[in-house]
Amino acid sequence: MKARFEYTPLTFKRPAGTSRGELTTKHSWLILIEANGITGTGECSIIPGLSPDFESPGQYETLLSDAVTAINNGTLTPENAAVILYRQPSVLFGVECAFRDVQNGGNKVYFDNAFSRGQVSIPINGLIWMGNESFMQEQIEQKLAGGFSTIKMKIGAIDFETEFNLLKNIRSRYDSTMITLRVDANGAFSPKKAVRVLKRLAELDIHSIEQPIQAGQWDAMQELCRITPTPIALDEELIGIHTRDEKIRLLSKIAPQFIILKPSLHGGISGTKEWIELAEQHAITWWMTSALESNIGLKAICELTAEYSNPLPQGLGTGSLYVSNFESNLTVENGMIFLKNPLR
Repeated sequence: MKARFEYTPLTFKRPAGTSRGELTTKHSWLILIEANGITGTGECSIIPGLSPDFESPGQYETLLSDAVTAINNGTLTPENAAVILYRQPSVLFGVECAFRDVQNGGNKVYFDNAFSRGQVSIPINGLIWMGNESFMQEQIEQKLAGGFSTIKMKIGAIDFETEFNLLKNIRSRYDSTMITLRVDANGAFSPKKAVRVLKRLAELDIHSIEQPIQAGQWDAMQELCRITPTPIALDEELIGIHTRDEKIRLLSKIAPQFIILKPSLHGGISGTKEWIELAEQHAITWWMTSALESNIGLKAICELTAEYSNPLPQGLGTGSLYVSNFESNLTVENGMIFLKNPLR
């Protein structure tokens, strides 16, 4: 096998706002592995400030160079990648995908299942980025017109009353049997304020809130999950939790209503599968979300999701965020993502 990596930066069509600030560009790399005339492609996608294996582009390319060297000298293989790279989830995800692509013939097919064959679609939520009130309202109308039945809104960057009123406006037009509302706080609230926010959101029959407080406050998060009238989903809380024992300890301690899985942040393909196994053992529901991957990584996550029978809308609608993305037959229509005319 011969491996290499390429830097493939992405530019947002417009700044993407979260409670951590705005994103205008996105670092991304491809891992390419060639064997017997077949080239496999995997994406290594990072989010600065979140990805546990990313400090700077230079530092990250050192990790990629080490991985490529190990593949080329035969010490990093499909069989041991999860053991060697378990603390580098974004690198692991790219390497796992590239190996899978080689094994499946080099057509960027990572899992041979009903989704990759174009036979099924996956329900997804429509994502509302932070911004001023008029911009957020504009996005809401676009998603509703686009046939989405689940809307996810980023909150915590502007005045909460303004955000609450945007949600209230949707709920006044569509009850929870028609439109499911999710919110994502990205850790924006203090534990004390989170209690008030959770009570207010329950008035609107909000499906769930992602990461209401910053990660690492296990006692506070445990108490919120115990008393909350609005179900809580852990996201950033799972970052940096690498071993099976650590995962069991977190799920047992906090006992969240949901967990949200991003393979590039939460252990690659293998680590994500372990999170799913443990969540189901603890009767915790999960869904999958992309970590702002390009169409290459997004397709792999869709195919991984389709390995499971999970009826919940997933967070897989990020392929339209970028000015220039990789050509793809991923298609979003009426709140569903599917492959049109899949290559086999």
